[in-house]
Amino acid sequence: MGTWSHEPFGNDAANDWAYGLEDGDGMALVEEALDKVLEAGDDYVDAGDAEEAVAAIEVLAKLLGKGTQSDSYTKRVDAWVAAHPGAPSPALRQKARGVLARIAGADSELAELWDEGDDAAAWRASLAALQRALG
Repeated sequence: MGTWSHEPFGNDAANDWAYGLEDGDGMALVEEALDKVLEAGDDYVDAGDAEEAVAAIEVLAKLLGKGTQSDSYTKRVDAWVAAHPGAPSPALRQKARGVLARIAGADSELAELWDEGDDAAAWRASLAALQRALG
């Protein structure tokens, strides 16, 4: 796992995913990341898919003016958000809340990986901050 932080863009998968925003995929890319997690249904959610979804949810939080991470890892995301203002729809925010719950719950590889380490509380607090940001 190429992870250095509990924050949404504190891993390789999220940063790689963010390049798609620059390529113009924007909100379709956000929705696709959320849908990947939901499409797992009751099956195991892959850590990479979960990391991308958390990054997508951070984009939604930033669009709401409530981003949880601002540093060198979010520069390209911050630029995209500035160029594409507008609040996400209530339906998309509701979907994102469900995705966060799924990622934090049972049958989530990412939750299992974090729970095995020393920073599980910080990671779970990060997800809770995103939940609050979505309203």
